[in-house]
Amino acid sequence: MNMKSKIALVTGASSGIGEATAKRLTQAGYTVYGTSRRGGQNSKGLFEMLPLDVTSDESVDAAVQKLMQLEGRLDLLVNNAGFGVSPAGAEESSLEQAQAIFDTNFFGIVRMTRAVVPHMRRQASGRIINIGSVLGFLPMPYMALYSATKHAVAGYSEALDHELRTLGIRVSVVEPAYINTPFDANLMKPDAPIDVYRDVRARVDKRVKEVLVGADGPEVVADIVLKAALADRPDARYAPGLASRMRLLRRFAPASVLDSGIRKDLRL
Repeated sequence: MNMKSKIALVTGASSGIGEATAKRLTQAGYTVYGTSRRGGQNSKGLFEMLPLDVTSDESVDAAVQKLMQLEGRLDLLVNNAGFGVSPAGAEESSLEQAQAIFDTNFFGIVRMTRAVVPHMRRQASGRIINIGSVLGFLPMPYMALYSATKHAVAGYSEALDHELRTLGIRVSVVEPAYINTPFDANLMKPDAPIDVYRDVRARVDKRVKEVLVGADGPEVVADIVLKAALADRPDARYAPGLASRMRLLRRFAPASVLDSGIRKDLRL
């Protein structure tokens, strides 16, 4: 197949990493469909947008069926849709809020995967790239629930890749560190705040915002997604930019050094 005949679907493509990825794939020759809960048109009109809510089985099925009606195949799924959480103690989120975080950030990926894999199996080819986070392999105090979703994404992605590779489908997870995007301006706040965490919550939030000012833009993630999509033998995990150094630190540094570095960086 030539690049112009390859079809890609990118969830959460209205801004940030999803939009940058959809643009990069379009520039590389893919026919790209982005998704957002409202659908509509993307800012530059470079790719079509479909309405899709990853927390709804019906919405996921309808969007995938629409794409298959339009194109007849799907070569690449990029699972990017998700949301962040403001720094807070783990006990400051109710069980209902914890479930909501997982429903989007993890089960949204499960829904999308279950909807597209049957089509990719029939083609005997396909790529699935899940956008995880450096918090899928590093601990992050006061981001426990968000970190838990990204650990789940990493584990699911690696296991799924082993299951599907003999069917012609490969799965990778891209795990960036801090990325400066509008995603970080609309974080979910804890719904059960506790006064004892107020000061440390504010300190960690301030530190995260300081780091984001000088962080890489979403284009570094988009470039890695394209690399993974085109690789003959894709890696199971990719860590773009700063995340690659953090992964080396996690792998080779003594646990006590890593522990103390995390606390020092967050000024705990």
